[in-house]
Amino acid sequence: MNLDAVRTFVAIADAGRFQRAADDLSITQQAVSKRVTALERELGVRLFTRTPHGTRLTVDGQALLPHARALLRAEERAADSVRPGRRALRVDVINRRIAPARLLRAFHGAHPESDLDVVTNILDADSAIAAVRAGTIDATFRALTMPARELPDGIESVRVLDDRLQLLTGPAHELAGAGAVGPADLARHKIWMPGIVPGTEWAAYYDELSAEFGLTIDTIGPNFGSDALLEAIAGSSTLATFVGAEDPLVGPAHHDLRRIEVRDPTPVYPHSLVWLGDNPHPALALLRDHLRSTRPDRPEVEVWTPTWARARRPGPGTSPV
Repeated sequence: MNLDAVRTFVAIADAGRFQRAADDLSITQQAVSKRVTALERELGVRLFTRTPHGTRLTVDGQALLPHARALLRAEERAADSVRPGRRALRVDVINRRIAPARLLRAFHGAHPESDLDVVTNILDADSAIAAVRAGTIDATFRALTMPARELPDGIESVRVLDDRLQLLTGPAHELAGAGAVGPADLARHKIWMPGIVPGTEWAAYYDELSAEFGLTIDTIGPNFGSDALLEAIAGSSTLATFVGAEDPLVGPAHHDLRRIEVRDPTPVYPHSLVWLGDNPHPALALLRDHLRSTRPDRPEVEVWTPTWARARRPGPGTSPV
């Protein structure tokens, strides 16, 4: 059904005259008549009868009117879903079970009036930054492996969370009862992380972490997702994995999984927010303000970050989101 014809039909029903509808639509009366004639021909019914005082809906026209209005509302909603400034704020996270997803949930809880669209189908940072630059997404949470000066023109970023790594084990693992471990203590233990994808920023992070502390990080799959990983860890006496302290991992109580602090130093994963500097979306400013006001203080422990992240760490008490 032609939406211009539907819009014209509704305009005539509201105005009561063909000429008045033509004026409202900024088209000629002849164009109005042609559109209505085409719509009536398509539907096989008469929609209007002419009277000395204007135009009146037929019974079929009365039946069609509420549905025609619904079609036009649906068209407007569809346009708003992609129209900059009116669509929901689109923010990319790698998946919904890591710390940035928790940050977004907290933002939405603080600002429920702001429509939010969480995107999770962009794998690598370069593609995510390209999407930010093109305007298909408004922001992305990433660990940036490049200096700020190498970001594309107009792209801005700020560190919003240093997520402490923890060791996750099942109850039968040798380290299950440890209160804390040092990175060097893990050198003889197998760390299983089948979700690491070569060429991504998290692959770069774990490559440098393993090289720094002599860790064995096994990325052999298959990767059946977080639930399968947690089940495997829970039932193993030799497998462990890394998770972020802020990662909202949820498993059945009978798994009895253990989160063990890693200290001296504590590896932290550096999450940054990346956006286009001249993006006018009003909710983007709200998100940046929220992240600035809720950014946790730096941990009062010795931390380790990869070399490419050390220049990006904000100074004490600052968070220039």
